[in-house]
Amino acid sequence: MLVFDCFDKTFHEGEAAAVWDNKKRAEHHADNEAFTILGRDVRFKGVVHFEGTVQLDSCFEGEIHTKGTIVVGEHAVIRGTITAGTLITSGKIQGNVAASGKVQLLKPAVLIGDVQTPSFSMEEGVYFKGFTNMGAHPVVEEFPQSPLVLTDVTPQLNGSRPVLIESDRGS
Repeated sequence: MLVFDCFDKTFHEGEAAAVWDNKKRAEHHADNEAFTILGRDVRFKGVVHFEGTVQLDSCFEGEIHTKGTIVVGEHAVIRGTITAGTLITSGKIQGNVAASGKVQLLKPAVLIGDVQTPSFSMEEGVYFKGFTNMGAHPVVEEFPQSPLVLTDVTPQLNGSRPVLIESDRGS
């Protein structure tokens, strides 16, 4: 079982800081939108609310809420609940995530918890343990609700007989 100690200072020794360059920042937020960076030396607990885009390279324990974008850096460790418009992470998260827009897991991200979002993607090399809920989809609702019946079955072996297969679906 993976456990992250958000406040273990030895976790970060010898690691280089991951900071977005100006081009990457511009891709993920409008010119008039706030952009906040919480660096590796920041460690905090509690409930936080952000406006705009925030990049976390820090340790955090608690709840994070924003309608904007949260970018979790490779060296970040988060233990708690995240509610956002968009979550892009290459860090470590232990807790449930809900995003109204999308959740994107980038290598070498670790996410242990459930995800609720309409759009979910992850790169090869990501570790994810949890359930995803992407909401209702019209194609799923179109499945027939009548029992499935297997007919015209020819016995293949001596002593075998046809089998009727019915579905649990429907009434």
